[in-house]
Amino acid sequence: MPGKVRHCRIIIAAALALGLSALTASAQKPLAPLPVPETPPPIPPILQSYKPVTAERLKKPEDGDWLMYRRTYDSWGYSPLSQITTENVSRLKPVWSLASAQVEGHEAPPIVNNGVMFVATPGNQLLAMDAKKGDILWRFKRPIPEDINLLHPTSRGVALLGDKVYFAAADAVLIALDAKTGNEVWKTTVEDYTHGYYMTLAPLIADGKVIVGASGGEFGVRGSVEAFDPETGNQVWKTYMVPAPGEPGSETWPNGDQWKTGGGSVWITGSYDPATNLTFWGTGNGGPWMGDQRPGDNLYTSSTVALDASTGKIKGYHQYHPNDSWDWDEVPPPILVDYQHDGRTVKGLVYVARDGYLWMLERTADKINFVDGKPFVKQNVFRSLDPKTGRPDVDPARQPGTDKKADFC
Repeated sequence: MPGKVRHCRIIIAAALALGLSALTASAQKPLAPLPVPETPPPIPPILQSYKPVTAERLKKPEDGDWLMYRRTYDSWGYSPLSQITTENVSRLKPVWSLASAQVEGHEAPPIVNNGVMFVATPGNQLLAMDAKKGDILWRFKRPIPEDINLLHPTSRGVALLGDKVYFAAADAVLIALDAKTGNEVWKTTVEDYTHGYYMTLAPLIADGKVIVGASGGEFGVRGSVEAFDPETGNQVWKTYMVPAPGEPGSETWPNGDQWKTGGGSVWITGSYDPATNLTFWGTGNGGPWMGDQRPGDNLYTSSTVALDASTGKIKGYHQYHPNDSWDWDEVPPPILVDYQHDGRTVKGLVYVARDGYLWMLERTADKINFVDGKPFVKQNVFRSLDPKTGRPDVDPARQPGTDKKADFC
């Protein structure tokens, strides 16, 4: 014991000596001044003159701009620029390139507003760039939670309105950023990622709202389309793509709780008709994958659904293949185009489906009508289509099920 006590005294003495030494040193040298807060970097000139995106510009963008996922509300994905032609395309040369530091698949179109280009990448990252020079103006990156079940770690782009950029993050959070600085203005949780939801789509601006959907049909989610206030992030409406008991369409689901995990996820940006204020969204397959585990048509899965952009009310739908057992989904937006059929002009929805058919539909203020459907590739699942409704007559031998194999194409 005496040895231990002596050892403790030596340590204490040494500590006191060090303390006195430190005090002497601090007396000889004045304390360093507190660090001055770092000044934010100046905003580049191209962002100082950033052109606000108005509702009118979204309806009719300038030729050199690409302000939304498919450029225009009708989802044509068409650019009127004519400088690049079949004669000069072979002479194009690279001007600049940029490594995004992300290795997963890049699926987002560049969104361009008056020379400022926004590129969303996998990894919850968004780059604002000078489209001519390739210089990065600002970078936003949100950490991805380690416990997320993220089947497709990609992003399909952003939406623009006013001086804000709207980004759907992988962890099902909608974020508004200042277009000039990349600073976060607000964020809101769309869905709970711990319940299987995640987001990959570009938001849609329609009727003064930011509209999104969520992925996760593989993980037992209940798909929906949701609208948010662009200034505050407050939810305006939410419409489920799988109806609850007692709601229209619920009779197409079995009794019980399967509707709670029925799929119908929404992971591609919809289209919009300003004339009727209807927005059109495609939905994914039902859940679980095998249709014999959820008998019925399973509305509104594998469908195009028309929603009132003001209220979110379902105004019409067309289901391409009831009781989807092929994981076909039908999530891309239909193209809004008028066409001739049987001597009349049809205000149309034209849809190239993953089931191998070209579908010709009619959009009205209160419903979606079937007009025609033709296969554009070999498809052996549908024996025919009902000429009035478009409902397919399915070959049972080509429909897989639980413990039932099927060959189909």
